[in-house]
Amino acid sequence: MSAPVLVARDLVKVFGEGGAAVRALDGASLEVAPGEVVAIMGPSGSGKSTMLHVLGALETPSAGEVSLGGERYDGLGDAGLTRIRRDRIGFVFQFFNLLPALTAEENVMLPALIAGERSDAVGDRARALLTQVGLAGRMDHLPSEMSGGEQQRVSIARALLRDPELVLADEPTGNLDSRSSAEVLDLLRRLSADEGQTLVMVTHDPGAAAIADRVVFLRDGRVAGEIPGGSRERVSEAFTALES
Repeated sequence: MSAPVLVARDLVKVFGEGGAAVRALDGASLEVAPGEVVAIMGPSGSGKSTMLHVLGALETPSAGEVSLGGERYDGLGDAGLTRIRRDRIGFVFQFFNLLPALTAEENVMLPALIAGERSDAVGDRARALLTQVGLAGRMDHLPSEMSGGEQQRVSIARALLRDPELVLADEPTGNLDSRSSAEVLDLLRRLSADEGQTLVMVTHDPGAAAIADRVVFLRDGRVAGEIPGGSRERVSEAFTALES
């Protein structure tokens, strides 16, 4: 069995101080295998978004440790964490986070341009990814000229530009209609199957979570259990039981 690509142990995250302190994570742990799709679900305030931010080096935990490909985050400093985010993790957000003045192709190229890479290979990679996500005919379109589902596919292509070890998705279908949601979920599942892409996704939607290999439930900042993915009904029943 291959080593986990992502390991988080005993994560604690406290916001605020004294009587105003909020303990968003309270000893949560998670391991993710290469090529695995993991969905994280939980009631509002369970800590799922905070956990995703800690896994993505966007937040520093108050205690506990995270490692990606065997490299621990603690002790890296701001420059090291920026390198992790830039070179080894792809992010997909609920509201797409595309720059309105840039075309689809330019938005996909943006992570490489920010890193100072301006070779022809970057453009070739961006165009290949847009073709892969079904947007070969939309490369020159601005975000305002695309549907929500198309914008999210641009966001997914951008997340894959630098061939990351890990993709983190925060409510990737939360701003889409049912048809666009189904298309985006099919794309994410296909990327895992065809490309071996490792994906951790936070979602409140049992249908989205059902595409995962495994669904992990958080409650009060702790892992409260997990089940195999694959069945919307099973995920929905488990989530309802968790909330009750």
